[in-house]
Amino acid sequence: MPKELRKRGKKHKKSQQEEQSPANPPVDEHEKPSEGPSWIIPARKTEDVNLEAPFGYVDPDIKAYFRTVDDQIRVWQEEEHIPDEENVDMDPNEAKRLFFVAALNEMAGKEKQLATDPECSVVLERMFYSMDDFVRRVFIDSLCGSFESLINHRFASHVCQTFFSVAAETVSREAKGILSEVPESKDKGELRTLTQLILDICDEIRPSFSSMIMDPFASHVLRSLLLLLFPLVLPGETAPQKFMRSKKSMTWKARQGTMKSVFSNEKGKGKETPIFPVPNEFRDAAVKLMQSLKESLDANEVRALAANKVASPILQLLLEIEAGVGGGSTPDSLMDRVLVGMITSSRVDSDAIMEPSDFLVTLLRDPTSSHLLETLVSRCPDWVFNQLWSTYFQGKLPRLALHPIANFVVSKAIERLDSNQIKVTLTELNSSWGKAIQFSRTGVLRGLIERSRILGCHEEDVCEAVFTAFGLSSPETRTRLVPCALIMKEGPKEAPSRKKIRHKEAAQNPREPTVQGALILQSLLKLPEPHCMVVIDSIASLAVQDLLALSYNATSSRVLDAMFESPTVPFRAKRRLVVSVIGHYHEFVDDRIGSRVADRFWAFADPYLKEKIARSIMPQEQVLAASFYGKFFARNLNLHLLKRRPEEWKELQSSSKINAKEPESAQAPVFVPPSQEKQQSSAISEHDYPPKKSSRKRTVPEDEIDTLFSAALGNKVKSGAASRSILVREKASPTDREMQDVMQAIRGVPHESSHSKKRRKT
Repeated sequence: MPKELRKRGKKHKKSQQEEQSPANPPVDEHEKPSEGPSWIIPARKTEDVNLEAPFGYVDPDIKAYFRTVDDQIRVWQEEEHIPDEENVDMDPNEAKRLFFVAALNEMAGKEKQLATDPECSVVLERMFYSMDDFVRRVFIDSLCGSFESLINHRFASHVCQTFFSVAAETVSREAKGILSEVPESKDKGELRTLTQLILDICDEIRPSFSSMIMDPFASHVLRSLLLLLFPLVLPGETAPQKFMRSKKSMTWKARQGTMKSVFSNEKGKGKETPIFPVPNEFRDAAVKLMQSLKESLDANEVRALAANKVASPILQLLLEIEAGVGGGSTPDSLMDRVLVGMITSSRVDSDAIMEPSDFLVTLLRDPTSSHLLETLVSRCPDWVFNQLWSTYFQGKLPRLALHPIANFVVSKAIERLDSNQIKVTLTELNSSWGKAIQFSRTGVLRGLIERSRILGCHEEDVCEAVFTAFGLSSPETRTRLVPCALIMKEGPKEAPSRKKIRHKEAAQNPREPTVQGALILQSLLKLPEPHCMVVIDSIASLAVQDLLALSYNATSSRVLDAMFESPTVPFRAKRRLVVSVIGHYHEFVDDRIGSRVADRFWAFADPYLKEKIARSIMPQEQVLAASFYGKFFARNLNLHLLKRRPEEWKELQSSSKINAKEPESAQAPVFVPPSQEKQQSSAISEHDYPPKKSSRKRTVPEDEIDTLFSAALGNKVKSGAASRSILVREKASPTDREMQDVMQAIRGVPHESSHSKKRRKT
């Protein structure tokens, strides 16, 4: 057949001699030939492998089916599912289980194609939260051997990241010996545990780990994997957001709605994920990944990762792991390479003066690398930190504290200063506080306040630095500390208008409180009593309308919250503030933010103060009832009970105060017989609402005094009063029970009868 007439795709058959001739030696598909053009083999690979769908495309019918699965699961995750009328007899969880079984059966054999599909990958992420341990093991086992391609894929990488995020619960149960049941099957082999599967994944990606950290799709997956292997990198703290997802990824994730298990009854958002215990093998696997990076990259290549936006977060996490296992202080470690050999030189000669490195000076002012330097400053050994501080920070603080990037590194370094270093730092920055307030660079000042509080030294010097920063030199002007700090302005300012400021007007006020100023005031309130009074006295000097303006703002109201939360603020100062606003509580509660401040005041007050607050609000009861926010506060006061039975209202407030002081005893499980459950619930409900007449007859346990009075009063004692007498008698001492029973029985009579008059005379 002529060459020009051959069909496309048909391979020309060669003779056996041509195939075996030395001019055409056999070439392995996976091996690059030693001779000839080097670009031919990569070109063939790109033709054979589709980077968008390396495992093939998903069938359109399957994709349409999983769209319906995604819609149904999203409905179950975002709101409470109400079963259809046709399936009223079926349990909702059973219906969900059958739905998931059908979806999993359709998924079998197509896991890799679904993971690399742009639409179906989101469905897999949503289903991960509802899978049990056995299904997760089966699904991940089907992906083993291809994780290197999946982690580098644009869409499958997010599936892998979600898996590593939800796998902690299953791994924790396996560490405790709780294994999911595996059905027996002769056709299939042994199913590995999820712990072993994750260890095998680490072995699979370890040879290419150093190249994957530079990939923008694989970087976030490796971060999640390292946090799964080594979750106690930051004890007592949640992992920073930079270790999890980027801002762009978080924005996209938020658009997908709530992702949680459809079989759980958890409601609400913002629940923190607890730290689960992991096996010791995970710790060793994380160290092996770190060692593989050290072996494949030299010192210059490691330092090049610091300025890379993709690789820098992983390098920070590896430095945390290295410091966690105690390897950061050894020569030629990752920390030593990033610090340009500072650890090695210090080991050789501890008294040698270190010359500043241009690389570390650049890290101070780079938006990406400064985060890495913060990790180095916080995790390096003490003797290394002292050299870092004396070489790169001391003597240069006025410029670094005002730099828009370097001031964050200085704030992190201040957390490790000792008493002498704090004193030198305050002296060096004495002339720069005014500019720091002008440019809103308050992190260094707040860091000094927190460090002096922890060490218990130089509190007075720190307070003087705050006064210098805001230009409050004289004692007369220091009472204006709170207004000046909130608006971040120097010098004494004129007092705001005394007219009534509503929350809408406060929001339109150009002198809006700033977060930096509120944080400084909150830090000052945590200082010991002689020094925290500078903020308390400033708050006490404000007029009521100024306090209203503070409470109406979400930022400034945090200062009032911190005043009541701080254990160093004296009790008399808190009580003085609560008393000073009596008569204006109806103005506080008529606002979304102010009502929360009023609730905090109310929770702090004792029963005597609560009665004064409640009686001051009585004239405004109708106004609060019509207020959108005030009606909840008025309902909590229970004013109708205070009007009708003030003594009972006081008893209720006293009991609630005792329960608030002793939460452990209130939450302790107490066995209550079934016959007394209804009695206690009815007694408690009578405190909340006035007694009402009912046609039903309530059964009340017989008591001698109750029987005596009911016979004398002609059986007119209400059951609610009897139940209240039981509750009050249980709280009272044995010597006062008879008198309290008499008073409670008299209060329970709706009208004074002749029997009660005769009884009173006797």
